[in-house]
Amino acid sequence: MEKSSFIRQNILPVLAAFIWGTAFVAQSVGADYLEPFSFTTARSLIAFFFLLGLCAILYWRREKTGAPQPGARPGYRRDLLLGGLCCGTALMLGTNLQQKGIETTASGKAGFITALYIVIVPILGLFLKKKASRGVWVSVALAVAGLYCLCIKEGFSVEPGDVYLFLCSLCFAVQILSIDHFAQKVDGVELSCAQFLMVALESAVGMLAAEQPTLEGLRLCMGPLLYVGILSSGVAYTLQIVAQRGSNPTVVSLLLSLESVFATLAGALLLGDRMSGREYLGCVLMLAAVVLAQLPDRRRADAERAEA
Repeated sequence: MEKSSFIRQNILPVLAAFIWGTAFVAQSVGADYLEPFSFTTARSLIAFFFLLGLCAILYWRREKTGAPQPGARPGYRRDLLLGGLCCGTALMLGTNLQQKGIETTASGKAGFITALYIVIVPILGLFLKKKASRGVWVSVALAVAGLYCLCIKEGFSVEPGDVYLFLCSLCFAVQILSIDHFAQKVDGVELSCAQFLMVALESAVGMLAAEQPTLEGLRLCMGPLLYVGILSSGVAYTLQIVAQRGSNPTVVSLLLSLESVFATLAGALLLGDRMSGREYLGCVLMLAAVVLAQLPDRRRADAERAEA
């Protein structure tokens, strides 16, 4: 694997997971002032305008250097709009279902159920003829065990909010697979921009129908909104899209699930939370899962050598 491909397919999703993992504090603060649809609408609008500016800069740079523009291909605009619709709708549903589930479910268990997309992605991938190797399936099992140790502090019992969180996990899996499809056809930054425009528009409908946001609430949580709008949404989700171009979506989802590890470590380092032996074990299992997923598939390598 070339160095540039390794960085794109491995470092970028880990960086995205790091940003998401450290954004939980900002999200929890924002939830004190704005309801779910209002918060999602505001952060998505910030992400959209940030990415729109980035698209303009990249367009100007390509014009200056004479590089081809990605939109020159026939059917590009249709693919971009369809990609924004599919990825944005899945992301909007997942984000708001997660916020709804957190209302009645402890945050640790909410993080565990949400991260079950690492299991759902390869299962759905089977229906799309995207088979995962045996090593990847073992990595998924290790990651689930690690997430359980990290997130579940007490006995696991089913609560009403758990249904919303499982549906949220399903939506995030659909979003990952949608990106896997459209990232091969359109520019990653433009797809991210279209995605967040759709999230903002659809969340705004829910906000106007069910919530009553105030300018004062918006002012009080502007700091958290800027953080999650620019970094967590604008930057991290764009890194995810760029990383998924030509990558195995199951392996990328494993790397993205390191968000739970970074969230736990951030709580220990920034908030003084003490980590238990069980949480340390969870971190080790998660890291082992990620390393195992990066090992080459021996059967595929043997087949390639035989063909050569």
